[in-house]
Amino acid sequence: MSAHFSLAVDLDGAGAHPAAADAAGLTTRELLAASYLAAHVREAERAGFTAATFPDSPLATRIDAIQRASFVAPQTSALGLIPVAHSVYSEPFHVATQLATVDFASYGRAGWIVGVDADPRIAVEYGRDAVGPELAAAVATDAVEVARRLWDSWEDDAVIRDTTTWRYLDRDKVHYVDFEGASFSVKGPSIIPRPPQGQIPVFTDATSGVVGDVALVTSSAQAAVSAARDAGARLVWLELEVALDRAGLPGAERVERLDAIAPWSGEGIGRYVGDAAGLVELLAELSGQVDGVRLHPAVLAEDLEELGRAVLPELRRTGTHTPPVVGTTLRQSIGLPASVNRYAKANA
Repeated sequence: MSAHFSLAVDLDGAGAHPAAADAAGLTTRELLAASYLAAHVREAERAGFTAATFPDSPLATRIDAIQRASFVAPQTSALGLIPVAHSVYSEPFHVATQLATVDFASYGRAGWIVGVDADPRIAVEYGRDAVGPELAAAVATDAVEVARRLWDSWEDDAVIRDTTTWRYLDRDKVHYVDFEGASFSVKGPSIIPRPPQGQIPVFTDATSGVVGDVALVTSSAQAAVSAARDAGARLVWLELEVALDRAGLPGAERVERLDAIAPWSGEGIGRYVGDAAGLVELLAELSGQVDGVRLHPAVLAEDLEELGRAVLPELRRTGTHTPPVVGTTLRQSIGLPASVNRYAKANA
């Protein structure tokens, strides 16, 4: 069993099932309301989830994931907040500083799921030329490296606030990053101090060609997990869709009714449909194979409640999963070591 077996929940609209909004009776206006997002984030924290993730698409007509994470940061105290931020066509400097802002707003609970979507329609939104999948992975890899350098560009004690000399910072502890990539260059330094975590945890799809701290895989098979670790990921989390029995209605029947409205085809992600006890057993088994699981509830308003009522309490009772503690960072909650500033180390 992993010493830090993490459980995250994806807060995507009405849920993972395409008919989730119909099942919950939600209009688009209600789904986009700030109160809807805040209510589910607070519910996720009460349930004891390690983190909540916020999906995003530049083509979607809603506030982007980084802003949503920033909005709920003051309303939470322990829950990790992990937005998707796209990296292929966006400005890497802006992404890095925006994520650092989420980390400041949450006192060190931010993460980053690296979006590597090369869709030409997204390129149009950003006024860029479309790129192919291979170049997209290379650009995203460079964006991650730039972000890491920018987060380190201010040493932890760079801000001195010396009123006797009217100096806000020690200029010798703020560094140029001097990055030269195939598609862009960044001189730096960052425009804001080093975020509370130092290095914000980076999450990547294991098939994207981009390596982060945490790899998201769709199979718990040893080969898939080992491949992600061999590629350089410190931790591996499994993606899992869930539809639980609820109010006397079996999960399979719930899915059947939803599928009659719109079929739930899935995208190669594993899926659990059944009772809470069975999911508890499955997650306990997975805790010996992966470092965490990101759950995608079929209908958020229904399955999130069941997860908080019957699944996480039992995992907590058996010691399989421990909720995050107020005052800890996301790095600490998921089991990543404290980050070392590359520039401070070089100057030590």
